Amino acid sequence: MSGALPEGGWPWLTDVGRWIARGPFAWAFRVRVSGRDRFPRRGPVVVVANHSSMVDGPVLFGVLPRRVVFLIKQEMFRGVAGWGLRRIGQLAVRRGEPDRAPLLAAQGVLRAGGVVGVFPEGTRGAGDVAQAQQGAAWLARTTGAVVVPVATRGTLRPPGTGRRFRPVVDVLVGEPFELPSDKGRQALEKATEQVRDRLATLVAELDSRRSGETR
Repeated sequence: MSGALPEGGWPWLTDVGRWIARGPFAWAFRVRVSGRDRFPRRGPVVVVANHSSMVDGPVLFGVLPRRVVFLIKQEMFRGVAGWGLRRIGQLAVRRGEPDRAPLLAAQGVLRAGGVVGVFPEGTRGAGDVAQAQQGAAWLARTTGAVVVPVATRGTLRPPGTGRRFRPVVDVLVGEPFELPSDKGRQALEKATEQVRDRLATLVAELDSRRSGETR
């Protein structure tokens, strides 16, 4: 199984976690994956994914074809859960303040040919979202990694509805793309906008597919 991990990550435990995520954990959902063959089988990859609920991360951790090191909010790294997240190679990010340490660790993973995942929507404030989006673009540009957008729908229970039995969760893997290597803040902002647009377009495509099924 290809996929570099940050310091402290245990490859064997990561693979066990991925099996649980796509097996026992995923049994609660009917997960459908489209475009999985688009995912590069080797080389550095930055995954950018939309974020609707806490379930999105575990689902993607299991169904994507390579080990993924996700940038996850610091609050999740407490007690036994935090120990486990670190051992399966996940990186903690402090919200609302500059935090270069996890970005540098993620950069090391990419330079070793691994995969890093970012949820640009997975933070609270607008500043945090912008920081996450710029972080994804910065990582790709500084390591030569390709960017792969991934859209997920179906993990969030609609407001006012009761508990659902094995709801359909769709994962759509987009086409990999490269970002321009131009230097400077303006170039980074342009690259960030490109990442944002590609992900938004993919999410809209998945929404359209699901909407067409319900007609």
